[in-house]
Amino acid sequence: MSTKNSSRFTPLIIAISVVMGILIGTFYARHFAGNTLGIINGSSNKLNALLRVIEDQYVDTVNMTDLVEKAMPQILAELDPHSTYIPAQNLEEVNSELEGSFSGIGIQFTIQEDTIHVNSVIQGGPSEKVGLMAGDRIVMVDDSLFVGKTLTNEKAMRTLKGPKGTKVKLSVKRATEKNLLDFVITRGDIPQNTIDAAYMLSNDYGYIQISKFGRTTHVELLNAIAQLSHKSCKGIIIDLRDNTGGYMEAAVRMVNEFLPEGQLIVYSQGRKYPRTEDYANGTGSCQKMPLVVLTNEGSASASEIFAGAIQDNDRGTIVGRRSFGKGLVQQPIDFSDGSAIRLTIARYYTPSGRCIQRPYKNGKDSKYEMDWLTRYEHGEFFSKDSIKLDENLRYSTRLGRPVYGGGGIMPDIFVPQDTTGTSSYLIEVLNKGLTLQFSFQYSDRNRAKLNEFENEEDMLKYLRQQGIVEQFIRFADSKGVKRRNILIHKSHKLLERNLYGNIIYNILGREPYIKYINQGDPTVQKALEILENGEAFPKAPEEALKEEKKDEGKKKRTAEAYGTVKDPARAYHYASIPVC
Repeated sequence: MSTKNSSRFTPLIIAISVVMGILIGTFYARHFAGNTLGIINGSSNKLNALLRVIEDQYVDTVNMTDLVEKAMPQILAELDPHSTYIPAQNLEEVNSELEGSFSGIGIQFTIQEDTIHVNSVIQGGPSEKVGLMAGDRIVMVDDSLFVGKTLTNEKAMRTLKGPKGTKVKLSVKRATEKNLLDFVITRGDIPQNTIDAAYMLSNDYGYIQISKFGRTTHVELLNAIAQLSHKSCKGIIIDLRDNTGGYMEAAVRMVNEFLPEGQLIVYSQGRKYPRTEDYANGTGSCQKMPLVVLTNEGSASASEIFAGAIQDNDRGTIVGRRSFGKGLVQQPIDFSDGSAIRLTIARYYTPSGRCIQRPYKNGKDSKYEMDWLTRYEHGEFFSKDSIKLDENLRYSTRLGRPVYGGGGIMPDIFVPQDTTGTSSYLIEVLNKGLTLQFSFQYSDRNRAKLNEFENEEDMLKYLRQQGIVEQFIRFADSKGVKRRNILIHKSHKLLERNLYGNIIYNILGREPYIKYINQGDPTVQKALEILENGEAFPKAPEEALKEEKKDEGKKKRTAEAYGTVKDPARAYHYASIPVC
């Protein structure tokens, strides 16, 4: 063969050699992968290689998608307590809590005796437009039976929520009708307010309760302030108790309403996250209004940003109990399949420079998750002296008052949990949910009469004449909690308060319920006292010391632990009622 002819076949020979090389390499990669894993560089490559080996060689068939879904939360759990994975089917629900609205039919419901009971119909929502009413029982959805022991809140919400504009058919049982009633409901946007109450506590001072920091919270706050200002409000109580946080930027915008121009609100910094600072811009509507902020062990994250900025700038007084202690910032990162992670990328610091993140261990830390119970058992809910502050993490406010990092916001004025009237009987009926069950059933049976009352005060006058506690005791006895007269006598006022509050919520809604509960709330009453005495603006340490001497000799409250209900006097009913 001539040189010319042989050169003509050279490209073909090279191509065949490359293909053979690929085939041989693939054969060895598949059959001897155990030997090659050791030389793979980089942890991410190692994870990918592991998944490939499992898929190619594991003895049984493996659902790789399911395996990855289960592995994602475990990997993130090795980082810190707040980096999380959110599966695609849960992402919309998680986001809707803070986005200010979701798409659904517009009802609040409870599941009683394996059936969905409509607790209330959201005003202006899709269900109200077609005539669904509080007290209706949803029996069928899209012509399929929708009752039974397998029915859960999660299943109900997944079924009743859905894309805007889609339709769902409900068949409901109404007490006044013999036959089932059919409703075809077109799903629509359902607003989710994050401010639960805004009203005047007295002639001069207002109260605002914020449940979370969402996309619409700042606008809601402006509306609430305008509403109170219209009533000649001279000072405000902001209640952040049990507010688990939300968007950091919402907290920053809200603090801006109360601080003068140039004061630092918060700053953040991480390994790959450069330091960013947020300052008040001087446009706030309440820069000089007296302010008291309420916190407790359930106040976290954005709540602590708000409280920390107010405290460090000596802008208002923090009242209540030590906050949760979450000082980590999460960045949302979405995946193409609709799932997402919330990855911790930085820590935030209050204006004095303290990080209020409480200690944690990398990986799953059961002590971190149950910290509130540890605090309870150590007596922190009942005595300020039980809280050990780290002097190495001591900082100073603008006036030089000492504040501490490393474990939440310590209030300026500590108000212990009130255990007066608590008993083992009360704890048992609360933990078993019997007060909720009875209150709903009572509300449902007497809905026509109760609907005659337009406010909580008139309804209370009626309820106090109905022997509600005695009716409940008989109900609890039928559910296996025997009558214990001495303990019932001790807890009578708390039982009354809990039952009346739940019934008020069922019929009149959230704000009337909060108005009633606050009447006997020692933390709210202390905050109001501070405003009335003109003591909302903190004083420098020298002035404060003189005031403290006047208060010497006051009795300290002691712990009286009967169970694991965080605060029997504030066992909020509405926190357990789903919305769809």
